[in-house]
Amino acid sequence: MQHNRDGELKLFNQFGLFSLIILFTCTAVYGQSFADFKRVQSESFTKFRDEKDREFNQYLQSQWQEYKAYISPPLYEKPKPKVIPALSEKNPPKVGPNLLIKIKPLHVKELTPQVNKVKGYDTVFDFYGRSVGFNIDEKIKNANFYPKGQKGIINFFSVMAASDYDEIVHTVSVTCKEINLNDWGVYLLVDKLAHTLFTTPDNAKLFSWFIFNKLGYRVKVALGTNKHIVVLYAIKGKMYSTPNYTLDGKKFYAVAEYNKSHIGNIYTYKENYPQATKALDFELKSLPVLEKNMHTKTLSFKEYGKLYTATYRYNKNLLDFMKSYPQVDYKVFFNAPLEYETYKDIAMDIKKYTDNKKASEALNFVLRFVQKAFQYERDDEQFGREKVMFAEETLYYDKSDCEDRAVLYARLVKDLFGISVVGVKYKDHMSTALHVPLQGDSVKVAGQRYVIADATYINASLGQNVPKYKSIIPDSFIYVK
Repeated sequence: MQHNRDGELKLFNQFGLFSLIILFTCTAVYGQSFADFKRVQSESFTKFRDEKDREFNQYLQSQWQEYKAYISPPLYEKPKPKVIPALSEKNPPKVGPNLLIKIKPLHVKELTPQVNKVKGYDTVFDFYGRSVGFNIDEKIKNANFYPKGQKGIINFFSVMAASDYDEIVHTVSVTCKEINLNDWGVYLLVDKLAHTLFTTPDNAKLFSWFIFNKLGYRVKVALGTNKHIVVLYAIKGKMYSTPNYTLDGKKFYAVAEYNKSHIGNIYTYKENYPQATKALDFELKSLPVLEKNMHTKTLSFKEYGKLYTATYRYNKNLLDFMKSYPQVDYKVFFNAPLEYETYKDIAMDIKKYTDNKKASEALNFVLRFVQKAFQYERDDEQFGREKVMFAEETLYYDKSDCEDRAVLYARLVKDLFGISVVGVKYKDHMSTALHVPLQGDSVKVAGQRYVIADATYINASLGQNVPKYKSIIPDSFIYVK
């Protein structure tokens, strides 16, 4: 087979490479005899519940094509500094109006605690502290990726399309609404269900592909060159360190392969499942309402020998949810809210130190808190990979680097004082800037002057930039809502 001139695409015939290497045997396959397998397939072909499934099944039998893998560029073009210099303590001028922190009321629903495990379901599993139950049609449990190739995908689809899948789709939708899951939460829920039902990864991936199509998401299935299943998702924005493929001018990401070994080229089809138009959106505009698993932590720092502390509550289930996040656009992390208990506790303690202080003094106090309450360590040293943290995570971990502190400081400034703030992205560093009338180093954002506030540059006040970045034009800005 030959590549065409752009090197991305070459024809793959279902009766070609993959069919030639399939060996049929009369022994059991995944505990299912060949006779049973044939019976299940023949039943499914005649009992499609949705006419568009019959049409899509026919389309899946057409010629597939090969696509070349690309990996999104890293978040930073250069390694982040191993050490950030520190300044000597110095009291900055106290200017501006006096500020008061007003604690916002709770505007999100509370989840009714589960007293007992859910009953009346044949499939139950834990989802971040909450028991979730599904009733699964026996036909679905018989779905199997066999033979290993395009034909096996068609067979799996046929069994699913003939099953009572509507109840699963309905339960997923109801559960997501009940606990306020965003698209990433939907992905995790379906993935957990898939791996609960199927012991083989390929079957679990095919199940997820089918259910996501039924939920209206633009998702495709593909064959890797190793004959294993790859599921491709259309997403909003970018996903880093993840193989992606351009299909008919649109990018699709192998989400399950995030931060894993390179999977190479894949074989798949162009057309989308009918009426599957949604792209996976990672934005976390409001938090999932998860079971409460509350813990307490105290943070502290010293300024001129005086100790300042802040004690707050956090939900470990929420932290585990956030920990699952892949590296996506910075705006996702900058714009995610804090858990209400966390916000309220932090706000109450900072309020004790900043109420009726001048604006510069209050903003610099919060800046000192973020600069000094955590140790500086780069992600590859702490996690073995690049990891942007949500503000909730930065508070939890004892160590963090530049973008984590920028996210936290921006969140606190926005929530406590309502001041306009942006993330300031350099090739190897992240800072923030505030739209305030103060003297010092600044950047122009959409024609307006924003004063630098670097949460990593210890003892630096508003308007003091790290010397090496003073003459550098930032790569981009992240707007905080």
